[in-house]
Amino acid sequence: MLDRNYIRENPDEVRTALEQKGVADVDFDRILELDEEWRELKARGDDLRHERNEVSTEIGELKQAGDHEQAEAAIERSQELKGEIETVEERAADLAETLEDELLRLPQIPHEEVPVGDSEDDNVERRREGFEDLRDLPETITPHYELGEDLDIIDEARAAKTTGSGFYFLKGEGAQLEYALLQFMLDLHREQGYVDLFPPIPVNSESMTGTGQLPKFAGDAYKLEGEDLWLCPTAEVPVTNMYRDDILLKDDLPVKHQAYTPNFRREAGEHGTETRGIVRVHQFNKVEMVNFVEPETSYEAFDRLVDEAEEVLRRLDLPYRILEMCTADLGFTQAKKYDIEVWAPGDDMGDGPEEGGRWLEVSSVSNFEDFQARRAGLRYRPERHESTEYLHTLNGSGLALPRVMVAILEYYQNDDGTVTVPEPLRPYMGATEVIEGHEPIGESAVGAGEKE
Repeated sequence: MLDRNYIRENPDEVRTALEQKGVADVDFDRILELDEEWRELKARGDDLRHERNEVSTEIGELKQAGDHEQAEAAIERSQELKGEIETVEERAADLAETLEDELLRLPQIPHEEVPVGDSEDDNVERRREGFEDLRDLPETITPHYELGEDLDIIDEARAAKTTGSGFYFLKGEGAQLEYALLQFMLDLHREQGYVDLFPPIPVNSESMTGTGQLPKFAGDAYKLEGEDLWLCPTAEVPVTNMYRDDILLKDDLPVKHQAYTPNFRREAGEHGTETRGIVRVHQFNKVEMVNFVEPETSYEAFDRLVDEAEEVLRRLDLPYRILEMCTADLGFTQAKKYDIEVWAPGDDMGDGPEEGGRWLEVSSVSNFEDFQARRAGLRYRPERHESTEYLHTLNGSGLALPRVMVAILEYYQNDDGTVTVPEPLRPYMGATEVIEGHEPIGESAVGAGEKE
């Protein structure tokens, strides 16, 4: 949420942010008018209370002087003032509630260094890593959705029966690989100073509002019928809100938490061949890193957080790139954001490096500055005798597991259709070096009515 003083003093900057981020459903002039009316009412209320205090003093003096007629007139005026005050305060309270709702729809102001752009085509590639010494790849690389079926480690068909499209089973070595990735990431981020959390999966509307998912992105989330609860869209929501309305101390900072959760997103309108397999699904696992820092250190923390997320891909020896989001692709809540995109060579979508393949976003590292902190009441006290200030919050995925799985299955596949397990994951898979798959089970695997 933007500070009211900021929008009063910098209306042009807010209008520019609305335009750059493509937020067209906000009447900013009305917000300014509501704020002006609210301030006038507050001033009017202060004047009326001041006058009533003076009248109350006058009543006592008149009674003491024995001037009962004037005292009664003053008492009558005091009652009139009381009614006026109640009317003004009731209107001011209604305006404040309306204004609060409108302010929640204003986006974060982009950092001054964020590149200005009109679409994702204007995002800026900052660098590529891991392409200097690529492993030898098969002449023809099988896309993960075909390879997963061939090895019988990904089963979308049976998940469609139990749940619906956009879900999947991982089986055998596929499930082991995902568990291995999860434990590997958690161990790595502990090395980086992160404290583990295992948060609740359902979150309430206040939490969703605090981190900015509501009201704007309600259509992307799953709500539990009859409950004020939503299925977790990202661990950012419960982890950030666990300190909602708390006051931390300077000595506590920085606070660095990591949390694994399953995540649930509707991904409304997403379909087509580019979403085949497990690239874009309704449920996926992710390790999230969340930082709470002092304002003056937040961009140092941002650079560190990018490096901490990158380290996962460096250790797995997966090629990737760093992409800076332009204003149009920055997101509603972010002041600055980098995407980390891994290279998956098995599906030539026309956006990969010269060798073919495509880029898959596995992490978005974001600095929200004090935007979430104002919405969620996240404050700290610089010194014991000083007033509280709003924290800065940051987060980054470390990483989203399905797309890392895709990259491993495609980049580490071999000519014989097996997949080499990256060395850092082997201790988590019982020293397994190669995923060979297994024979599918069921009549459909051999053909109904056929003899063995």
